[in-house]
Amino acid sequence: MATQTADNPDGVHEDGSPERLAIDTIRTLAMDAVLKAKSGHIGTPMGAAPVGYTLWSKFLRYDPAAADWPNRDRFVLSVGHASMLLYALIHLAGIEEIGKDGEKTGEPAVSLDDIRNFRQLSSKTPGHPEYRHTTGVETTTGPLGQGCGNSVGMAIAERWLAARYNKPGHTLFDHDVYVLCGDGDMMEGVAAEGASIAGHLKLSNLCWIYDSNHVTIEGKTPLAFDEDVGKRFEGYGWKVIHVDDGQDVAKIADAIQQFRDTDDRPTLIVSHSIIGFGSSIAGTAKAHGEAMTPEDAEATKRKYGWPADSKFLIPDGVAEAFHKAIADRGGKLRAEWEDTRKRYEQEFPELSAELDNLLADKLPDGWDADIPTFDTDEKGVATRDSSGKVLNAIARKVPWLLGGSADLAPSTKTDIKDAASFEPDNYAGANFHFGVREHGMGAAVNGMSLSHLRGYGSTFLVFLDYMRPPVRLSALMEIGAVWVFTHDSIGVGEDGPTHQPIEQIAMLRATPGLDTFRPGDANEVAEAWRAIVANSDNPGVLVLSRQAVPTLDRTKYASAKGVAQGGYVLADCEGTPDVILIGTGSELPLVAKAHEKLIADGVKSRVVSLPSFHRYELQDDDYKESVLPKAVTARVAVEMASEFGWDRYVGHTGKAITMSSFGASAPATKLADKYGFTLDNIVQVAKQVIEENGK
Repeated sequence: MATQTADNPDGVHEDGSPERLAIDTIRTLAMDAVLKAKSGHIGTPMGAAPVGYTLWSKFLRYDPAAADWPNRDRFVLSVGHASMLLYALIHLAGIEEIGKDGEKTGEPAVSLDDIRNFRQLSSKTPGHPEYRHTTGVETTTGPLGQGCGNSVGMAIAERWLAARYNKPGHTLFDHDVYVLCGDGDMMEGVAAEGASIAGHLKLSNLCWIYDSNHVTIEGKTPLAFDEDVGKRFEGYGWKVIHVDDGQDVAKIADAIQQFRDTDDRPTLIVSHSIIGFGSSIAGTAKAHGEAMTPEDAEATKRKYGWPADSKFLIPDGVAEAFHKAIADRGGKLRAEWEDTRKRYEQEFPELSAELDNLLADKLPDGWDADIPTFDTDEKGVATRDSSGKVLNAIARKVPWLLGGSADLAPSTKTDIKDAASFEPDNYAGANFHFGVREHGMGAAVNGMSLSHLRGYGSTFLVFLDYMRPPVRLSALMEIGAVWVFTHDSIGVGEDGPTHQPIEQIAMLRATPGLDTFRPGDANEVAEAWRAIVANSDNPGVLVLSRQAVPTLDRTKYASAKGVAQGGYVLADCEGTPDVILIGTGSELPLVAKAHEKLIADGVKSRVVSLPSFHRYELQDDDYKESVLPKAVTARVAVEMASEFGWDRYVGHTGKAITMSSFGASAPATKLADKYGFTLDNIVQVAKQVIEENGK
C-alpha cells in the first residue's frame, strides 16, 4: 500500500490494489529519471504502464535468470522514446545481465543506479533502447516503425524454427512476439509494410499493442492523422481488438488472452489511453514533446499516495512480487524446455547439432567447401549471376542462410534452387517473397537476424534509398544481416538515371561497421560471400553488376583471396610503380587492361583491387603500406559512382574517374564513352597524373 503522508493522510493508493501500486512505481521511476536527466519522454511510459505491467506480469514467457533462452517471448518497444518504460520493467523483473561473452556477469541488467543515470554517458539506460548494450533489449528502436518491422522478422523466425526443428512430443519453438507501438509507428510506412507482410503470412504468433493516445510532438493527432487504424489492419488480415480503457488491467488481460487464443492471423490490440499524466492530474493530456515540471511530478505523486519529495522510490514488495510473477512462470517453462532439449538431442542428434550451431551463431564444418571457383572467361558473367551460384552453394550447407527479395529475385538472383517458398501453408520454406516493400523487407530481415537466422534481403542498389534505416540499424546492432544490391552502376544503361545508383555506394561505405563489398569478378564474388558469412558480428553488403564482367585469369593476376583484406595488389611491376590504378566492381577488368597497356608503353603500373573500404581499413599499417605505398602519389581510381570518399586513397595529387552527375538513358557502352570509362581515357589520365607528380 502507499505510504502515509500529509498529502495522503490515509495512505490509500488510487484503487488500493497491489497491481496499481506496481504500475505507479513504473510511472514514478520514469518521472524521476527524466526529470533528473532533464531529457527524455515521460508521457508514453506513464500512459502505457498498465499495458507493460499486465503483459509482463501475467503473460510474458520469460525467465529473468536466462535472458537468452531461445524460446522466450519477445517484447519489442517500437516506441523507443518510451525507453524508461522498458528499463523500469527490466529492473523490476530482476533480469540478470549477460555479458559480451554470453555468460552472466552477476549484475542486474538494469539497476536502480542505472535508472538514476538515464541518458548519461556510458550508462546502460541510453535515450532509446540499444541491442547488445542492455540485456533485455531485443532490438534497437528509436526510428519509429522499425520495431514493428523487426517484430515481423522475429515472428517469421519462430515459425521457420518451429517448422524445421519441432518434432512430435518435442516442441522447441512456440514463442510469441509482442510489440508496444504508438501513433507515430502507425503513421510510418515501414510499419504498414510490415503489417501487410505479416497479414499475408498469417503470423498468429505476432501481437502489436497500439497505445492510441492521439498525441504527437506537434500536438493532437487530428492535425495530420485521422484514419481508422483498426479498419486498416482488418484489411491487412489482422484480428483487431479494442480496449476502451487503457488503464483497465482486466480488459488489457482479456485482449491479450484473445490474441493467445487466435491461431489464424496476427492481432492488433488498440489500447485507448491518455498520454502522460493525463489519468493522474485531472485528465490533463500534454503533447508528446511537452515536458513535465517538478510541480507536475509532485502533484502526480500526491495523487498516487507517494511522498511528494520522493525520488526513485520502489515501495516494499513491489519488485519482489513483479519478479516472482515473471520468474515463477518463465523459470518453469524454461526448465521444461531444457528437459525437452536433452531428449531431443538423444533422439535427433543431427538436427540437434545443427541447432547448436545456429543458436551459437556458428557455422558447420565445411560450410564453404562447395563455393565454386570460376574459370577465366573474357566474356565473363554478371556478378549478380556468380553471386547466385555462390549463395546456393553456401545455403546447401547452412540451411539457416535464407531470405529473399523485394519482388526482384529473378533479377537479383537470390532464389535458393529447389527450395520451397516461405508461405502461410509452408513455414519451412527458404525463399521469401517480401513484395515491393523494400523498407519492410529490411526491417524484417533484421528481425530474422536477431533470432539467429542469417537473413538476407535483396533489391536494386538505387532502392537502398527505400530501406536505408534498417541497413543502418543492422550496422548499429552489429548483427549478421546480409544485403544484396544489384544493378550497381550506370551500366544499367537504358533504364536511365532513376535506376542508375550514383551516391548509394558512398552512403554504404560511410556507415560504421557495414562491411560493403563491390567485387570485381566472379572469384571476388565468391571470396566476398565467404568473408561475409564467416562474420556474424557485422552486416555484410554485396554490390553487384547486372552486366557481364570478365572473369580474370588468376594464373596471371593475384588470387582473389586478397578480398578478405578488403584490398590487395592484383597486378604489379618490377620495382616501385610510377602509378597505381585502383578499381572495384565491373571496372576492375577494365583497369587491368589499362595496366597492361601502360606496361607495354614502358610505364611501371600497379593495379589495386579495393572491393571493401571497411575491411581494408581494419588492416595494419604495414599491410596498407605494402598495397598503397605513401611514396607513390600518382594514383587513379576508377568507379562508376560518386567520387565521394575516394580522396582517402588517391589523395590531392591523384585523380578519380567517377560520376559527378546522375547518368543518362542510353546503352551501357555509350554511357561508358560519355563519362570516360574507357581504356584510352584511363591510360591518358594515368599518364597525366604521372606527369603532374613529376615522374
